[in-house]
Amino acid sequence: MQPYVLALDQGTTSSRAIVWNDRGEIVSSAALEFAQHYPRPGWVEHDPEEIWSTQLATAKAALAQAGIEAGDVRAIGITNQRETTVVWEKATGRPLANAIVWQCRRSVEMCEILKRNGHEAFFRERTGLPVDAYFSGTKVRWLLDEIPGLRERARKGEVLLGTVDTWLLYRLTGGRVHATDYSNASRTLLYNIHRLDWDDEILRLLDVPREILPEVRPSSGVFGTTDPSVLGAAIPVAGIAGDQQAALFGQTCFETGSAKNTYGTGCFVLVNTGTQARRSASGLLTTIAWGIDGKVEYALEGSVFVAGAAVQWLRDGLGIIREAAETQALAQEVKDNGGVVLVPAFVGLGAPTWDPYARGTIFGITRGTTRAHVARAALESIAYQTRDVVECMERDAGVSIPELRADGGATANEFLMQFQADMLGRPVVRAAVAETTALGAAFLAGLATGVWSGRGDLLRHIRAGDRFEPAMDPEERERLYARWKRAVERAVGWETP
Repeated sequence: MQPYVLALDQGTTSSRAIVWNDRGEIVSSAALEFAQHYPRPGWVEHDPEEIWSTQLATAKAALAQAGIEAGDVRAIGITNQRETTVVWEKATGRPLANAIVWQCRRSVEMCEILKRNGHEAFFRERTGLPVDAYFSGTKVRWLLDEIPGLRERARKGEVLLGTVDTWLLYRLTGGRVHATDYSNASRTLLYNIHRLDWDDEILRLLDVPREILPEVRPSSGVFGTTDPSVLGAAIPVAGIAGDQQAALFGQTCFETGSAKNTYGTGCFVLVNTGTQARRSASGLLTTIAWGIDGKVEYALEGSVFVAGAAVQWLRDGLGIIREAAETQALAQEVKDNGGVVLVPAFVGLGAPTWDPYARGTIFGITRGTTRAHVARAALESIAYQTRDVVECMERDAGVSIPELRADGGATANEFLMQFQADMLGRPVVRAAVAETTALGAAFLAGLATGVWSGRGDLLRHIRAGDRFEPAMDPEERERLYARWKRAVERAVGWETP
């Protein structure tokens, strides 16, 4: 019987499970959404038990749909929403609070104090990350400060903490394994990405007991086996990576300079920088891509805050479209954008501008402007912002990115993919398999258990996706991009601190 790999893809709004065969093809899949909790403005929480129950239910459903038993699965790979933080009781496995989600802003004031006290450069040097409530470290500190007796219990070894991968691994193995991988550890603000260890000075600064933290292991390797009572057999859990790093691996971005962009609500652009941790002068994140075969590889990461969300705004805010797919026909209905530029700074701007006070603006409106021009401008804004990030990456990493590999829901838009290639002046390759994040987790697990023999074997199983070649005149490309940059300048600083 051919070997199967089960990938558990635990996301921010849903849990998904996919069974893969040894040709890198989807055999079956199942998904379940779960509740989002907003106890206060800016706070976001998940119920850890619901994360576990939905993930377990989808795993069982995917196996049943594939018509296989748990014993037929060679390995399990986990990929997860990053930075979301869970704390639980070691003796019982009972969560001691709701998970604090990566989107949650409750520790903003704590971050501001750290920055005012001059610690920002220290954190960035050790962890590759800025001091921000996005990351796990200040979420951990908040839990230890706010839950009565938690820090004392943590020092006694009665409490365990982890990101979502660690929580799932603990439950899958019946409480026998408390571990994470390099990629998830590198998103905590507590991990020294150069020494590859929890940073004792940072732990002292945030007053986080080391005893609470998981063991950090390579992304591809056997972490433990599932308790037979969970799925019906003891299956090796053999691969773990945070969602964006897993997508980078699933896109087979194995070479230095290879890059991918996930087009979703926002965009996540990652470029492989090899065994060098490259510091960014543009505010990009230096992060660990993965650890395999005794070697750690790094990446630079840049986020576009609003990408597909701009199209959602056209639908839900302006009401000029009924569904996102309409934007392709609308954009192609007009010969150009009619001079309209949309800067979707609805929540400020990220790299390279980094201005939280910028706000969304539309420039170039005339009496001849139609909804088609506005729809086209919204799609173009995604490509402009991606170019902004790619240029920062090439400059900071000292590499040339020959092509951009694309995944995510918005890649279905042919106009966007072609305009992206035109704006970058290089090919954009759309993934043939939509579920690249889960595929990356499967690849990592399968490599550790002999399903695939190495990266060359993985490359043989990747089908070529659609390739979009740049076709725009270079002068026109630079004229449009210059107009975008002028529009951004005018959007900056709209709100005042």
